[in-house]
Amino acid sequence: MRKNVVAIVGRPNVGKSTLFNRICQKRSAIVDETEGVTRDVKYENANWSGTNFLIVDTGGIIPKTNNDLNKAVRFQAEIAIEEADLVLFLVDTKVGTTAIDMEIAKILSENRQKIILVANKVDNEKDELEIYDFLQLGFGEPFPVGAINGRNMGDLLDQIINHLEPYPSEKKNDKIKVALVGKPNVGKSSLLNKLIGKNINIVNDEPGTTRDAIDFDHTYKNKTIRFIDTAGLRRKQRIKYGVEYFSTMRTIESINRANIVLILLDASAEISNQDQKIVSYATRNFKEIIILFNKWDLIEKDNLTTGEFVNKLKDQLQFAEFAPILFISALTGQRVHKIFDLILQVEEESKKRIPTSDLNKFLQKAIDHFHPTHSSGKHAMIYYCTQVKTQPPTFIFFCNDHKLITKHYQRYLQNQLRREYKFTGTTIKTFFRSRNR
Repeated sequence: MRKNVVAIVGRPNVGKSTLFNRICQKRSAIVDETEGVTRDVKYENANWSGTNFLIVDTGGIIPKTNNDLNKAVRFQAEIAIEEADLVLFLVDTKVGTTAIDMEIAKILSENRQKIILVANKVDNEKDELEIYDFLQLGFGEPFPVGAINGRNMGDLLDQIINHLEPYPSEKKNDKIKVALVGKPNVGKSSLLNKLIGKNINIVNDEPGTTRDAIDFDHTYKNKTIRFIDTAGLRRKQRIKYGVEYFSTMRTIESINRANIVLILLDASAEISNQDQKIVSYATRNFKEIIILFNKWDLIEKDNLTTGEFVNKLKDQLQFAEFAPILFISALTGQRVHKIFDLILQVEEESKKRIPTSDLNKFLQKAIDHFHPTHSSGKHAMIYYCTQVKTQPPTFIFFCNDHKLITKHYQRYLQNQLRREYKFTGTTIKTFFRSRNR
């Protein structure tokens, strides 16, 4: 189900990225005093008082000529209005109302019911006297905030969730949700058509044909698999203001909704920086992953070809070494039938639960092989481990001082968990807690 979407719009250098970072509580967007640093859209999940929403940081308008300004302002604002449930129109109290602010206000005024005018850089009570300059924009009294120091942010977040419609929670069911993701023109729609046996999507050689996520249920071995077909993720430099911005956002939403992510790579092309970012996003969000090399029919092969591709993948996508790899052709159907069994296998792996007694035998063996150390010379001890959750498998290690367990040793224990229990295609969460013996 689609989340509430809150978009931040405004001219360059009014503090959109700072406000975005403050709301999502992450330093996700780059913040710089140079105008126009944010040229692409950032999106993060946010929560306030139990309400989840997707916060979107749009790029500021960077005019080259007056004509470009009018076109860019109108296009960005219209798309933000169309796709977002709520728009935060951000202005700069230190500068006051500008011609660009007035132009944006004209476009937003047609949908004033979902606009909140936010005056940023109100860092003290004296600055609040300056906000009344923005009454001329026609949205009433602006809401004053200081995004840098967090002034009035709690009140603004209250306003945001009061404007959002409560979405009912999705009913829990046994459906395995699978997202198809990859760069444009990698063959996602062709693969889905081959898997389902129906032409349910338009297949076109033009990159970016599929712009909306489409869900389709399919039954295999008495299991219902819900395929979420997604728009392709383009490189940021190629995403223009408008539809493709929000296609990317929808792709991220699809990954968030999925249990398993099928990542399609083009076997006839090099693994790109964008491919790496797609896989990285899925792993950071603890999704189960299957990697599919499509267009395998186009590759000239010998006995070493498969091994060479696997080694290249492990070298360039080290953070997803746990993911199973399948070489397919969506065009000819080569090995496509194996995807279903692989989905069921990864789903079972993600539900695997290890008894605490077995885990502590494993832990003792891992510690005996490589004992934790710390540069301070303090003695690091891990007492025991237990699994607290599945999907993804989540483990808590109890130790004398969690600060003494280095990142290197944490990775070692994760690797040992995989060596012992496989967890094929499944991300693993580990937590380290301090406690007395």
